[in-house]
Amino acid sequence: MVRRHELTDQEWELLTPLIPRAATGRPRVEDRQVINGMVYKIRTGISWRDLPERYGPWKTVYTRFRRYTLDGVFTRALQQIQAQADADGDIDWLVQIDSTIVRAHQHAAATGRKGGGTGDEPDDHALGRSRGGLTTKIHIACDGKGRPLAILVTPGQRHDSACARPLLERIRVPRTGPGRPRCSPGQVIADKAYSSRGFRVYLRRRGIAHTIPEKADQRQHRLRRGGHGGRPPGFDRVTYRRRNMIERCFNRLKHNKALATRYDKLARHYQALVTIAVLQLWLP
Repeated sequence: MVRRHELTDQEWELLTPLIPRAATGRPRVEDRQVINGMVYKIRTGISWRDLPERYGPWKTVYTRFRRYTLDGVFTRALQQIQAQADADGDIDWLVQIDSTIVRAHQHAAATGRKGGGTGDEPDDHALGRSRGGLTTKIHIACDGKGRPLAILVTPGQRHDSACARPLLERIRVPRTGPGRPRCSPGQVIADKAYSSRGFRVYLRRRGIAHTIPEKADQRQHRLRRGGHGGRPPGFDRVTYRRRNMIERCFNRLKHNKALATRYDKLARHYQALVTIAVLQLWLP
């Protein structure tokens, strides 16, 4: 029987070959049972210690989550599912980028940040102080169907335009056959926060079309310069209306309470939880 907040049989059938299995050693808790425990934690936002007993010992679930995070298991699984979707022609490469701010719980703030990060963990643990207190920002580039292609977690005060390039450079959809991974969208849609001359030049150099509205002050500055201000950037209102897909994507992700409020101390753990939730959006 499939309980609430657990993977269906169809979803588990797709995930099974993507989860590593131990070839030797003593018998361990079933993979599906442990993965369901992770999904339950993401959906409900409870602490690892409070996981129901039906998912096995909470230490087992957390230890395996930590190991999979360090090994990049969730990221590779997401890329393989995206690769299959791309091979089936199921990805709409009209990419939208945006971000959302998440409040950090006091449990996430006790990171001992004076010592800095270790390995792939940033020194600030992706925690920033803004007007609302300690926050984290989730940057996402999603396809035209509202499914994330790339994820970036930063401190809450980090400006969107500063993260636009690193976010797009994280798009990497492998091929199921020979050939390099696809890294370039067909077109990018973004709001005024990403309206900067440097970002537009970057997109042109990569041959990526874009639909980004011009800020009022930028327009006034261009008009004041007269003939030296250059031509106004192209803007298609009909195409821009499709940007609502990324807002719907954030809405679906924030149904998961462990994402709507950050409880995890480490940035890599929080990003792994986001990746698992994104992985579910790609499953049929």
